[in-house]
Amino acid sequence: MASVTSAGSMHPEKTAFSVILAVSFCHMLNDIMQSLLTALYPVLKANYALDFVQIGLLTFTFQVTASMLQPAVGIVTDRWGLPYSLPVAMLSTCMGLLLLASADHFGMLLLAASLIGIGSAIFHPESSRVARLASGGRHGLAQSLFQVGGNAGSAMGPLLAAFIVIPFGQASLGWFSIVAITGFFVLSWVSTWYVRHRRSTMSRPVQSRALPLPKARVLWTIAILVLLTATKNVYLASVSSYFTFFVIEKFGTTVQQAQLMLFLFLGSAAAGVFLGGPIGDRYGARFVIWLSILGVVPFALLLPYANLFWTGVLSIIIGLVFSSALSAIVVFAQELVPGRVGLIAGVFFGFAFGFGGMGAAVLGIFADSHGIEFVYRICSYLPLLGIFTVFLPKIPSR
Repeated sequence: MASVTSAGSMHPEKTAFSVILAVSFCHMLNDIMQSLLTALYPVLKANYALDFVQIGLLTFTFQVTASMLQPAVGIVTDRWGLPYSLPVAMLSTCMGLLLLASADHFGMLLLAASLIGIGSAIFHPESSRVARLASGGRHGLAQSLFQVGGNAGSAMGPLLAAFIVIPFGQASLGWFSIVAITGFFVLSWVSTWYVRHRRSTMSRPVQSRALPLPKARVLWTIAILVLLTATKNVYLASVSSYFTFFVIEKFGTTVQQAQLMLFLFLGSAAAGVFLGGPIGDRYGARFVIWLSILGVVPFALLLPYANLFWTGVLSIIIGLVFSSALSAIVVFAQELVPGRVGLIAGVFFGFAFGFGGMGAAVLGIFADSHGIEFVYRICSYLPLLGIFTVFLPKIPSR
């Protein structure tokens, strides 16, 4: 699939790796703080006597808050642009984390989760736009580098929870405010670059918003991409939210061992995101989506029935293969709807959070009534919905 050429391509730009790496670094910091919520579930469950439905509600509150706001943020920033919203997003996440450290009842936990979700809603659309602006036309690479920062942060969260938060208690979450302050200053620099970039490109022709395919075909394709994103994120939410409970219940591991197992999965997911973008730039986003979503099917079907060793191996393979599609899906959608980078990022990042949260809440009900292993047997069939990739069109070169 050929990449779409922007209206400003008559002024070729080099890839601004320093900017891409800066937003990727802050994506890592942002998602370290966010992943601490999920990684802390066993501690919160014990401290507040939570059931699985309440665990699901925490995930639901965080992810749906982000989902509801992200498309709106994308629409606003597509029209007006809010470069300095990025450091504000980091402050919101910091406030949520500090509240989580000092919460004394379940309602405060929900409020903390919503503040973390608001930070996510503001951060993702605009930082995704910055990554694309700095890409120099290498959109898949830029999205992968940006997203791998988030996946690396998500993978580090369980390790930090296992070796810092669990030994020193819930209040130790307050120490991570240092992480937020670091992100605030880096994103302030990124925002300054963003302002300069906008000023330097004001004289260039505005990018055409003409659709590359008939409108009905574009809407149908977006709907398919949304379905694939929903499938992927409900499955990933089931792993990230309940994987520690699954291995503890089935294999009798300790909490720290379970956190290390979760790290293996999330670390492989980060590697998959990194590999997906460059492969998409070379062979096309459509190819990566096919390979990722259908290629994971046999491994997902085997996971609920594997022993401890093969559970670790399969979780690594699933994380590596399944996560490689995310950057490809975003790039594919951005090329379908040119000139609306923020909206597309908001819809797909937001929908990913929101649908994953709803799925986690529903799965929590089944976990309470039928057990964790039953949930994993249900989820193993979700990747079969990837057959809808057959309807993805080829986007003509422009």
